[in-house]
Amino acid sequence: QVQLVETGGGLVQAGGSLRLSCVASGSIFSINGMGWYRQAPGKQRELVAIFASGGNINYADSVKGRFTISRDNAKKSVYLQMNSLKPEDTAVYYCNVWVGARGYWGQGTQVTVSS
Repeated sequence: QVQLVETGGGLVQAGGSLRLSCVASGSIFSINGMGWYRQAPGKQRELVAIFASGGNINYADSVKGRFTISRDNAKKSVYLQMNSLKPEDTAVYYCNVWVGARGYWGQGTQVTVSS
């Protein structure tokens, strides 16, 4: 079993910054993908940023140039640096990790951006 714990969410004013962290623990032998998704009230969960296969990094168009995803393999962690935050970034942010052929989700961390 794999557990993911996200931290770093909170309330911030527009234009501010937050850094989200996600640490994976448990039966981890091979991490194939790590990324961040978000879900705003009344909307579907959407991709924010991801380390895809082959080492590529993909960002949602809405966050390009403002958000940066990074990872520390030794710590089994993935991070999301969020700058120039906008009210429309308000959502619950979820960490997603693929171990082998199975995907896991964290419990989510709330990010609220006030105008």
